[in-house]
Amino acid sequence: MIYDTNSTIPTARKRRGLPCRDRVMKMKNEYSIKRELKRLASVHGAGTELISFYVPPGFNIADAIAKLRDEHSQSGNIKSKTTRLNVQGALEKIMQYLKLYRTPPKNGIVVFCGNISSVQAKPDIELFSMEPPQPVKSNIYRCDSQFLLEPILSMMEAKDMYALLVMDGREATIAVLKGTSIMVEKKIRSFAHAKVRKGGQSAGRYERAINESINDYYKSVADSVNSVFEKYSYKISGLVVGGPGPTKDNFVKSKNLNYQIKVLGVFDTGYTDESMGINELLERSKEVLTEQAAIKERRVMERFLTEVSRNGLAASGYDKVKNALMNNNVSLLIISEDAEFSEVRYRCSTCGAEIVAVEQGNSRQTRHSEGGALQVVDEKDAIEQLIELADRAVVDVVFISANSQYGNELLLGFGGVAAMLKYKA
Repeated sequence: MIYDTNSTIPTARKRRGLPCRDRVMKMKNEYSIKRELKRLASVHGAGTELISFYVPPGFNIADAIAKLRDEHSQSGNIKSKTTRLNVQGALEKIMQYLKLYRTPPKNGIVVFCGNISSVQAKPDIELFSMEPPQPVKSNIYRCDSQFLLEPILSMMEAKDMYALLVMDGREATIAVLKGTSIMVEKKIRSFAHAKVRKGGQSAGRYERAINESINDYYKSVADSVNSVFEKYSYKISGLVVGGPGPTKDNFVKSKNLNYQIKVLGVFDTGYTDESMGINELLERSKEVLTEQAAIKERRVMERFLTEVSRNGLAASGYDKVKNALMNNNVSLLIISEDAEFSEVRYRCSTCGAEIVAVEQGNSRQTRHSEGGALQVVDEKDAIEQLIELADRAVVDVVFISANSQYGNELLLGFGGVAAMLKYKA
């Protein structure tokens, strides 16, 4: 959630209804964060005077303010008077802002503050803050010529959850990957070979006992994987399996997993523990995990383009899509991550008339048809308005990356905004 300097802390609104609505609001929040990150990335300080401050969940606010107060004291040693005043002004603003909180939000809070003015003689110290999409891992203070955005950018890279399993004949580790966070769910040890002794048994009976114990081990691992998927209500996108030797392949072939679980890939790793084994599997499966998001995007765009080609249930362009949403005629809203639309209200300096226009990118009108100069009175993010309309209509929203061929086509060929329709108008 994004706040400006003068905003108060909003009370979280309790949402009721279908799970779709929660996903739409989550996407709206992620869209707002991405838009704000673009703006922050374009800011460059005249010196090392832009402050980034990360506060993890559960961190004592008084301790955070005390740390900033200590930095304020040390900043008195900065030689440049202009830089010193800007840094101290930013620190004072952050400390006053944090006093509004008793405790950090559930994912922590990130504050950016500094002089963003391009004119050195006229400082403009602004504060931006957000609750990141995933928990902040550590308390970070950074004063530099640019804001520290990498921790949040890495959180935004992955949207889906994946289950990770590394195993051999003796042990297995199950973890869940969500964004950049890896949560180890369960560790299992196999006592297959320990429970069977060869003495006094025929070779055939001994082999059957070994096979039964191995199958019991596979079933135990599968039951644990199944329970992890159940825990997350099967919102995990798939399972990636790794490990040394043939055990992992034999496990997948054993067919003990729930039929709803999709195995995305099987990879060779040298370890099976929660640190080296899981991290090695993650490194080897990067391409597969990246492809999953691309596949989802491709399916959505192929369906949309098929409808467009036969003049079917599809609409594109901001005005047409907004009209369809207002008429409850949208089954899926499709938005390019790079789409930028603003609803701008102008006032004519000559006749006082007000007009409202939807502008793309940074383009703004300057003259009224009557000849007077147009002044911007109010400006709203038009994409957020579309998402709010989708939320009210209980319509799912899909964001498409502009990096792919399909994403580029959506942005350049269809204006960055499209929809699948319920009926032909």
